[in-house]
Amino acid sequence: MEGVTLNLLFFIAIVLLLDVYVFKGLSKLSVKWKFIGKRWFLITWITVTTVLLGGLLLAVYVKIDLGLRLVIVLAFFGLLLFKACFALLLLIDDLRRLSIFTGRKLKKTGTLAPETKHAPDTIPRSEFLLKAGLLAGAVPLAAFKLNMKSGLYDYQVKRHNLYLPNLPKAFDGMKLGQISDIHSGSFFDKKAVLGGVEMLLGEKPDVIFFTGDLVNEQTNEMRDYQDIFNKVKAPLGVFSSLGNHDYGDYADWATPAAKQKNLDDLVQTHKNMGWDLLRNENRRLKIGNEEIGILGIENWGELSRFPKYGRMDLAVKNTDDLPVKLLLSHDPSHWRAQVLPHYPQIDMVFAGHTHGMQFGLRTEHFQWSPVEYLYNEWAGFYREGKQQIYVNVGYGFFGFRGRVGILPEITIFTLKAGPDPLQSLS
Repeated sequence: MEGVTLNLLFFIAIVLLLDVYVFKGLSKLSVKWKFIGKRWFLITWITVTTVLLGGLLLAVYVKIDLGLRLVIVLAFFGLLLFKACFALLLLIDDLRRLSIFTGRKLKKTGTLAPETKHAPDTIPRSEFLLKAGLLAGAVPLAAFKLNMKSGLYDYQVKRHNLYLPNLPKAFDGMKLGQISDIHSGSFFDKKAVLGGVEMLLGEKPDVIFFTGDLVNEQTNEMRDYQDIFNKVKAPLGVFSSLGNHDYGDYADWATPAAKQKNLDDLVQTHKNMGWDLLRNENRRLKIGNEEIGILGIENWGELSRFPKYGRMDLAVKNTDDLPVKLLLSHDPSHWRAQVLPHYPQIDMVFAGHTHGMQFGLRTEHFQWSPVEYLYNEWAGFYREGKQQIYVNVGYGFFGFRGRVGILPEITIFTLKAGPDPLQSLS
């Protein structure tokens, strides 16, 4: 967490510098737009920035409503996006001013021709660039609004080779599918949800992992979707784990018994769908005479607002003889906090939880999202020594009905016996 905190502090410093730069740029328009020069505008500007920065810190370090947290973060980065686009054109204008200043200095030495005069009715270039900056800042916000819902069910199949040096030959070439963070209470289009399931099954995985957050708050959210996810089957089985949303911790219950009944119903839902729910336990996956371990723990999140129900000591019990151990753990912060320092025998962790914050940019060679200021590992593959983790950015959505740049994911791994050839070259 120390690295994440330092990154966040550095990020806040950059944001404050950007904020001052943009405000000074806007102040140049105060001749035309009188309100910019008013004291109330300055106070409003400082207040909005302070409130959003404070909200960002609350979202990171304090347990607040998850939907509210997401709204705060998206508001913060939406405004930041506007300011960044405006600052880009503002910088162009400042560079132009610098070149003019330099030119005038050189002109005094007689090395430059006289400055060309513009027609008096021409719009000043500085004013033009500033207004263009305002427009440039508004365009991405409009695009954000238009594209929010279009990405909700735009399922992306991500295919990867997973290299495991100790993998028994019988498992070489096996296909493993992963989905995560279904959040059934957020769905409103059954046909689209079914389409994603059919895409998963069309990949013909030999085994499937589901890494938590079946619901938002209550098990009854699965009432209209159990028949769809009941279709998720694989020849070697479907293994699942619980996420922070699955325990009913975010709902109001009349009694503790009602909350426990909800959790019991959720566990039964996994059974009804034929999914093998792993709660701090393990299974042996066998092909012929060879075996690997499938381990699953309950939710364990390093941030204080997330529950720590996971028990790795129970999950690894009686697995010392297994050559490969694959762990389902919903929250990726668990990998760096517990797995890396204390459980070197875990070869690979499958996680979810982050959603990529449902906002950012993700391409084959580059990815960015605000969530990277909260989590070191938030999307895709990561490696430390011989241990690996993959973070799936989720099948569903939560907090707001939108995904921009970070689309719902179905991950397909092809298991390969041996070291990663790319790692051996590096």
